[in-house]
Amino acid sequence: MKNTEVKKTDRLLSLDALRGFDMFWIMGGENIFHALAQLTQWTIFIWLGTQMEHVEWNGFRFYDNIFPLFLFIAGVSMPFSIPKRLERGDSKAKVYRHILMRGLLLVLFGCIYNGLLNFDFDHQRYASVLARIGLAWMFAAFIFVNTKIRGQIIWFCAILLGYWAIMKLIPVPGFGAGVLTKEGSLVGYIDRLFLPGRLYLGVHDPEGILSTVPAIATALMGVLTGQFLKFKSDKFLPFRKGLYLLGVGIISILIGWIWNLNFPVNKNLWTSSFVLVAGGWSLVYLSIFYIIIDVWKFQKWAFFFIVIGLNPITIYLCQNGIINFQSTGEYFFGGILRNMPELWQHFIGAIIYVAISWLFLYFLYKKKIFLKV
Repeated sequence: MKNTEVKKTDRLLSLDALRGFDMFWIMGGENIFHALAQLTQWTIFIWLGTQMEHVEWNGFRFYDNIFPLFLFIAGVSMPFSIPKRLERGDSKAKVYRHILMRGLLLVLFGCIYNGLLNFDFDHQRYASVLARIGLAWMFAAFIFVNTKIRGQIIWFCAILLGYWAIMKLIPVPGFGAGVLTKEGSLVGYIDRLFLPGRLYLGVHDPEGILSTVPAIATALMGVLTGQFLKFKSDKFLPFRKGLYLLGVGIISILIGWIWNLNFPVNKNLWTSSFVLVAGGWSLVYLSIFYIIIDVWKFQKWAFFFIVIGLNPITIYLCQNGIINFQSTGEYFFGGILRNMPELWQHFIGAIIYVAISWLFLYFLYKKKIFLKV
């Protein structure tokens, strides 16, 4: 097999590629566009650079979709992975143990990522991106195993409507009901009361306790999508499935922005409108990747992203001090970079960082080393 070929498999390669596309931005892809904006000062690149940053509070940019897209993809994979365990003879109890252990292990990895091994428990941040992925995936998995599609839809709607109701109706001492600020929201209040250690924003944590609940709906959106992709029918041929995903994604985005008029699109609070907007864009991205890669079979271009997508947790953890890709780049290319103008240093340096990170993942890919939780 040539290095640029993608091995034939029963997996949806579009999922691996989309997961890799998602992680590409976290492993340094956003810095390339920031540097490109500074280097060229072109309007298009300046706009793209702003899309590589989170909005401060209300609103939505491309980078706000990175986290929910990963959780959505984890949900899409669920109908393909969990039933296999039951089909091979695993008991429900064993499947439950796997779901629970996977969820809690991701919580632990998140704590380690935040510095748990420094043993400074008073200043430890216990909430994390990995913890939210683990918990939201875990509860969505329990719902998936114990309900049919109708029940999952009911759970999805109940979570979104219930979260909207409690955020708008339950008063916070000193602020009242329906206040959606860092200090005044019910999310921040519950984090200050019950979340130990350090909160990321001092009075509020974007991966806190209450806002993890609507993240379950993000995972369930993926679960429902995965079951639709898995469903075989002459009425829903693969290309038509892709178009349905695109259409539902657009509708979800529109509904989310309409809901925004009453319940603002806000990643920090993971509002119900945010779930629909982020989930809608996730469906749009998946539809494009699915049609191109799994329906039309244009796959070689996706190899770059697939290598990343097969080891997402590995690269996420390694970038937090386990492997210093920045120092590696400076060791091999520092002399060349120092002879360049500063703006070119930033741009070429960002490309080198991503290239070294990818080569590390490619080495793991060739050795068939994959960190699976």
